Parts: sequence; structure tokens; C-alpha cells
Amino acid sequence: MAILQQEKILHNLAEFLTSEQISVNETIKELHGRDESYHAMQLPDIVVFPETAEQVSSIMKLSQQHAIPIIPFGLGSSLEGHVIPEQGGITIDFSLMNKVLHVDAEDFLVTVQPGVTRTQLNKELKKHGLFFTVDPGADATLGGMAATNASGTTSVKYGVMRDQVRDLEVVMADGTILHTGNKAAKSSSGLHLNGLFVGSEGTLGCFTELTLKVYGIPEFITAARASFPTVTDAVEAVVSILQAGIPIARVELVDEQSMRQVNDYNETAYLEKPTLFLEFHGNEAGLQQDVEFMEEIVQGHACEDIAFETDTAARNQLWEARHTLAYAYIHSYPGKKMMVTDVCLPISELAGAVGHARENLQALGLPGGIVGHVGDGNFHALIMMNMEDGDEVARAQEFNGRIVEYALERGGTCTGEHGVGLGKQKYQQQEHGAALGVMEKIKQALDPHNLLNPGKNIKLETKETIK
Repeated sequence: MAILQQEKILHNLAEFLTSEQISVNETIKELHGRDESYHAMQLPDIVVFPETAEQVSSIMKLSQQHAIPIIPFGLGSSLEGHVIPEQGGITIDFSLMNKVLHVDAEDFLVTVQPGVTRTQLNKELKKHGLFFTVDPGADATLGGMAATNASGTTSVKYGVMRDQVRDLEVVMADGTILHTGNKAAKSSSGLHLNGLFVGSEGTLGCFTELTLKVYGIPEFITAARASFPTVTDAVEAVVSILQAGIPIARVELVDEQSMRQVNDYNETAYLEKPTLFLEFHGNEAGLQQDVEFMEEIVQGHACEDIAFETDTAARNQLWEARHTLAYAYIHSYPGKKMMVTDVCLPISELAGAVGHARENLQALGLPGGIVGHVGDGNFHALIMMNMEDGDEVARAQEFNGRIVEYALERGGTCTGEHGVGLGKQKYQQQEHGAALGVMEKIKQALDPHNLLNPGKNIKLETKETIK
């Protein structure tokens, strides 16, 4: 951005934002020029911290007036470069819009601003005997989670982020503020705009308010850890559990190499075999029957070891192995950056996909492990690579491409929950075909100058010259 243009924009911003809400500090810009991914950092020209939807609207109007890109930013915990401002521009940081506005306990709904984090929300909901289910691992903001259609460990029972959104307040490219839904449990009126905007990665508008579905805290929770001789045995056990109608709340696969990392990092002595981490929610009597049935099923799939925990502290310790896995790898490979892949397939194809991924990790000589939300066919490979070693980076990208191709050939998707961002752009035509053209037309209609997070999700050529 030219100096004179930046000075003019800063002057315009100062008309409706305080000096504390505007920053051109290099350190602040660096914090907003990257996320948790391996993608290269790019700096925004200006970072702003609005407090109201009206201020966001004014920022959007300024963007249109000066043809300046807008990049929404939550906490930067995304994994495919969603918040990296490739063309510079104005990053909107929503950290000051972090209020839980209303808890409607009787209707099991909550209305929040986009900067509210998952942990913050659940702390507030606990007072009402409620909780928000979507758990992507990171303590992400609700706005960011909606932007990427996040899911995570609990989606097998409760669904993904898109399933929880009743209404969004969205500021459009021209500054218009609108609502995409209502508080009703269902509607046959109009197009399903909630579904359109959730997962749009800031390319169609900026979220300034979200109304979300919440749930009663389960009366009783049981967690389990079950080890198997092979990944195939573990995945087939999950398929059998689902086919039996047992209501699993979480079911996570951690492969043999990753269990070794867990033991090294946490100083535990778990069996270093492919392992399922499971959790069941419900009433005590019903769960006892479900758990007994589940135990019979896994024993029929060559389960070698199984342990149960109902105490909260013990359950948390059990799940710590899964939740700290990324840190376990990072700690063991100092100086290396983690690439976290993300594909999703029909569950009948999952065992083959995980086996294919492990074979390719070994063939390409890459250190890493495989974990997955196996209840819905989603898995990740955690790859450690030296960003200064071009050959190693190329091998990691080759691996990523191989598992995506495998998934697409079997009716899957290139991303189950991380989103498209920068990293999955190259697969959009192959996955969507003619439907991608429809998405591009929607993007052109709602953001005709391609200023909202350009280059992400739905990539168009920028029609305006960005100075």
C-alpha cells in the first residue's frame, strides 16, 4: 500500500475508531500475518479492532471506496493460511467483540459476538447446566469456527459447526448488516443462508454475531481407551459400534507411532499400538448397557487392552494423550514446523486411507503420525518438516497431495474441517467440478470487487488494482 494511500485510510479510520483500535505497529502486523499453518507469513498494512457491527460496516465501506482487501481475524489458530493477507490490506481483529450476549436456556440457544472463545463460552454456559459441543482442539473463537465450519472430537454425536448455527449477523462487502436465520428450530422459508455463510472463510462477509445451539451437560460420562493390533482392526471396531447404534460422543484414533510420542511426552506407559479413545454421554443406567455392549464388540475385533474412566480428573488425564499429541511431536522435533493434513472419506474407506497414508509417510521418509475423528471418517497426518529444507518441504507437499487424491477418488473431500484457505485451493476444481462455477458466481455477486479475504476458499481474479 502506498504511503499516501495508507495515510488517507488511517485518517478515514480515525473518524469512527479510536487510536487504540488502529495499529500499524510491525509486531502487531506480524501477529496478524500468519496462523498455525506452515504457509509463509504476509503482513497486513493496517490492523483494526472494532467493537460494534456498525464499526465493521464502516470499515467495509472504506474497503470498497479505496479497493482495499479485508481479512477477518479471530485468534489465528487456523491451519491452512486463512488469515494470511496475501495482498496486504486491512485485517479486522475481532478480539474486542468478545461478549456472550444472551443465554436462552429454555430454548437451548446462546447469542455471542465472534471473538468469544469456545472455553469462554462453556465457562458461561456451565452456570446454566449447558455446554457447547464443537471441540476443534484449539481454543478458537466462535466466529473463526463458523468461518471454517469447524468440527472436531464430538461431531460424531452432535454434528459440526454448521449444525449448531441458527442465525448469523453478517456485514456484507458493501457495509450492509443482515441476519441469515432466526431462532426457530427449522424453517422452509427462503434459501438456507446459514449454510452458505458457515464455511465461507470470510470471503462473503464478516460475522459480528452468532446464535448457536447448545446442549444440556450429560448426566453421566464414561471414557475408554482401547488398543488394537492394527489400524484396520480399530477402524472396523468403530464401524461395528456405529452399526450397533451405540451413541458414541467421541471416538478418536491414535496410531502406533503417535502413541509412542504420547508416552515420551507425557511420561505415560500406554500400550504402543493403534488406540481408540472413546467417550459416551447419557444416563448412568443406559450407559452401562452401552459400554458393556461396546466392550463385547471391540473384543470381537482383536482388542488387546481396554480401560474405562468415569471420574472427571481421570477422564481428563485419559484425553490428555489425544489433546497434547501435536505438542508431543513439536517437542520431539525442535526447529521443525508441523504440517497437519486433513481429509475425510466415507467411513467404509477409512481403514484403507489410513493404511495408505502410513505407507506413504514411510516411503517418503517423513516423520509423523496419524490421528482421526474416525466416527465420521475424518483423519489427519501430523508431519514434521524443516522449512529450510526444500526437498523435505516438497516431500511433505507430495504426501499431502497423495492422501487428498486417494480421498477424492473414493468419494471423499480434501478437507473435513480445516477448510480450504490457501493450502487446498489446487483441489477445488477436481472435487467440485461444475459446482465450483456456481460458488464463483455467488462470490462475484456478493463481493464483486473480490476484496473479502481474496485468494481464500473461492479464488477469483481481483478486478480492482490494489495499491
